[in-house]
Amino acid sequence: MKYIDPISTHSWKNLCIHFKDMKNVHIKDLFFQDSERCKKFLINFNNIIYLDYSKNRITDTTLQYLFQLAKELFLKTEIKNMFSGKKINKTENQSVLHIALRNRNNSPIYVNNKNVMHDINIVLSKMKNFSESVINGNLRGFSKKKITDVVNIGIGGSDLGPYMVTESLKLYKNHLKVHFVSNLDGKHLLDVLKIVNPDTTIFLIVSKTFNTEETILNYLNAKEWFLKKNKIKNKELLNFHFFAVSENTKKVNSLGIPNENIFKFWKWVGGRYSLWSAAGLSIALSIGFDNFLKLLDGAHDMDNHFLHTKIEKNIPIILALISFWYSNFFLSETECILPYDQNLHRFPAYLQQANMESNGKSINRLGRKISCQSSPIIWGEPGTNGQHAFYQLLHQGTKLIPCDFIIPIFDDKSPYNNHVRLVSHFIAQTQALAFGNSSKEVYQELHDLGYNKKEINFILPFKLFSGNNPTNSIVLKKITPSILGSLICLYEHKIFVQGILSNIFSFDQWGVELGKNLSKKIYANLNNNKKIKEYDSSTNYLVNLYKKNIYNN
Repeated sequence: MKYIDPISTHSWKNLCIHFKDMKNVHIKDLFFQDSERCKKFLINFNNIIYLDYSKNRITDTTLQYLFQLAKELFLKTEIKNMFSGKKINKTENQSVLHIALRNRNNSPIYVNNKNVMHDINIVLSKMKNFSESVINGNLRGFSKKKITDVVNIGIGGSDLGPYMVTESLKLYKNHLKVHFVSNLDGKHLLDVLKIVNPDTTIFLIVSKTFNTEETILNYLNAKEWFLKKNKIKNKELLNFHFFAVSENTKKVNSLGIPNENIFKFWKWVGGRYSLWSAAGLSIALSIGFDNFLKLLDGAHDMDNHFLHTKIEKNIPIILALISFWYSNFFLSETECILPYDQNLHRFPAYLQQANMESNGKSINRLGRKISCQSSPIIWGEPGTNGQHAFYQLLHQGTKLIPCDFIIPIFDDKSPYNNHVRLVSHFIAQTQALAFGNSSKEVYQELHDLGYNKKEINFILPFKLFSGNNPTNSIVLKKITPSILGSLICLYEHKIFVQGILSNIFSFDQWGVELGKNLSKKIYANLNNNKKIKEYDSSTNYLVNLYKKNIYNN
C-alpha cells in the first residue's frame, strides 16, 4: 500500500494555485457564467437518489485537480484493497469488511484464506429465525406470554446505528416496541425499565468485545432488576429474555448468557459500521427481517456504485473531495447535516460518530504528524427546526459551513400540504445560502413596506445576505429500507475516501482509550474517604470535592 502525503502531490500544488483564483469567486457568478450549471454537477443514482452539487464553490478546473489528487493517492486501489479483504486497518492488523455483511450476491470474500460469506449467512439465518419467532409470537418469555418490548443495550455504534435506522423507518414498524439504552448514567436504563413488563420484554446486549463498561453495567443492572421484579431464583429463566451480540463468546458465557443466545459478529466489523450485522438485530425485530434484507440490498447497490463507477461520476468520492476542498483550502472546520424529514432526526448524530471517530486523527499512516486537515466537525438537526435555531449563523455569521440538505420527494404519512411546504423550505434555503440578496433587492423590499429613506439606510445592512455558502442537495425518491441503506452506505464510503485523502487510518479509534483507562484509577480513588494529592491540582480538587460531599453526609 502506498501511504502518500497529499501535500506532496502535484495536484496539491495545482489546487493551491487554483484556490487563489477561487477564494473570492461567488456562487451566483458561477451560475451567471453557465446557465446550465446544474446539469453539469448532477448525478442520478438509480432514480432513487439525486445529488445536486452545483451550489458549491467549484468549477470544472477545481474538480479536475481534485480528481487528479484522488488518482495520485491511488484511491481506486485503496477501494479495491478494502473490498478484497486486505488488512487495511493496520494498527489492529484487521480487514475492514462491513461491505461483506451486505454482499447480497454472495460472491466470495476472503479473510485469512477463509470465505467469510458462509459465516455471515449462518448468522443471517439465525437472525431471521429469531426475529420472525419473536414477531409472530412463537418465541415467548418464561411466563409463556408474547414478547411486546425489546431493549437494546449498547453504546456507540451498537446504539447509534440501530437507533437511527429504527427511527428513520418508523413507517415500517410492527407491533414490537424497541427501546435503546446506552448511557452509563443509570437514569437512562431506569427510564426504560419503568415502562416495560419483564414478562414480555427481551434484552439485546450488544458489545463487540463484551468489555464495554457502560454496556456491561447496564446489562447487569437490567438482569438484577429482572430477577427482583419476578422474584426469580432459577437464573436459567433469564435465558428466555437475555441475548447477546458479540465476537467474544467466552466473555459472554462468563457473564451468564449461553451460546444458543449469542449472535456472532467479527473482529473485522468496526462498531460504528456494525448495524448491517447482528448488531442490527433490533432493526430486524422492529421492521421485520425482510425489510432488514432490503436495507442490506440498498447498501449493496451503493457498494457496487462506489467500487465500479469511475471517479468523475462516483457520488461518495465527489462528496469527499468537495469536503476536502473546503477543509484544507477554505479552512472550514464543520459540516452541517440537515435532513428535512423528522424520522431522520438521529441521522446527524449517527454521522457524527461515523465521521469523527473514524477520521478524527492527527497522525498519518506513516506514524507522523498529519500535514493537512482531517475530519470536519459534524453536526446538524432536522429542518425546519434548525431554521429557527442556528440558520441565522449559516446565513449571516462569520463561519464557512458547508451543508448537506437531505429530503424525500414522497412522504406517505405527512399531510400533503405540510410536505409540499417542507420541500419549499428545503429548496429556498439552498437558494438563499448560495445566492443571498443584493442591496437593491433589500432597498426595494423595505421601500414597498413603507419605510422612509432614512429608515431604509439604517436597516438595510442588517437585512443583507452575502450568500456564497456551499450546499449539496441530496434528494431521495422516498425513505424506504433500501433507499436508506444506500444513503447510509454513501456516507460510509465518503468517510473512507476522506481518510485516504488525509492519509490516515480510518478504522481504529485509539482516541477513546485514554480517558476510559484513567477513569478506572479515579473510580478506585472515589470509593474511599481518603484525601488524595497524586494528580494535578484540578483533578485532585474534583476528586476530593466529590468525596467530601459523599462521605460527610
